[in-house]
Amino acid sequence: MNPARSLLSLLAVAFACTAFVPAAHAQSSPALDAGEVRAWLLRIHEAASRRNFQGTFVVSAAGAVSSARIAHYCDGSNQYERVDALDGEMRRVFRHNNTVHTLWPQARLAVIEQRDSLGSFPALLHEGDHPIVDHYEVRAVGTERVAGHEANVLLLTPRDAHRFGHRLWAARETGLLLRAEVIGERNEVLESAAFSDVAFGVKAQPASVRQGMTRLDGYRVVRTTLVPTRLEDEGWTLRVPVAGFRPVSCVRRPLDSAVPAVAEAPPQVVQSIWSDGLTHVSLFIEPYDAARHGKAMQTAIGATHTMMRRQGDWWLTVVGDVPAATLKMFIAGLERRKP
Repeated sequence: MNPARSLLSLLAVAFACTAFVPAAHAQSSPALDAGEVRAWLLRIHEAASRRNFQGTFVVSAAGAVSSARIAHYCDGSNQYERVDALDGEMRRVFRHNNTVHTLWPQARLAVIEQRDSLGSFPALLHEGDHPIVDHYEVRAVGTERVAGHEANVLLLTPRDAHRFGHRLWAARETGLLLRAEVIGERNEVLESAAFSDVAFGVKAQPASVRQGMTRLDGYRVVRTTLVPTRLEDEGWTLRVPVAGFRPVSCVRRPLDSAVPAVAEAPPQVVQSIWSDGLTHVSLFIEPYDAARHGKAMQTAIGATHTMMRRQGDWWLTVVGDVPAATLKMFIAGLERRKP
């Protein structure tokens, strides 16, 4: 899964019944223009960032099953969030604006980092001037019920082979994104994420989040520092950009320290994130180490594809909810600039 995502998009659960929008219905709905699409997506974005809600969140991908409990609070200009993983090893995530604490109670490990909301569900879609209609045909295809709430359904069909399709369910009452599916080229559901229950307008309890972030007695605290940078400043360039994707973030960071087995001083990697306004691709560049890096490989879990390979003295990893051919284009276009 893409490391740029929040914990929510790393969770999974299977759905017994998947609601498909009939093809005839989708085709009978007129495509939305750029202004209409932006209005829909901004409403979804604002609902995820400015409203109080809590519920149980689940994702299904390649048969993997997991779930989490999420609470999101707004207090003036401040945002607070708590996520409790309900499956596997106990894990809790507390967020106050861009400060994120991830706790593993059994391992007594706490990882603290500054992180933006890029790619986090349910704030799946980003604000900005990205022309999504250049890359997706967007249609409003009716209403359905999700987690007990009426939801408007949007179908986003890719205009090229560089990206997957998407189906979104936004609550009619609030605009909150209740469910999202990634759709493959044969109209199959590659990944599905949704609330199984959710309540809007809950009372804000920011103190419960702040307390969780400060009660770290007995924990080994690891602070992850992300240093803003540019590919060019790190000696790299994407010689041939992938159509529709543009850079939205680039940082120098330690290898993922959000696992108990990580070393005290992990090596540094460069992470460059590219987005088409709806989905994103993360490119990781790190020094090659024969002790840690094996042979080139390619994997797929649901909609998420990963490619890893050696390039000279460097090890490249590219991850995204896009077709494998799109990742190959990123790797093929990446060049080390001459000193």
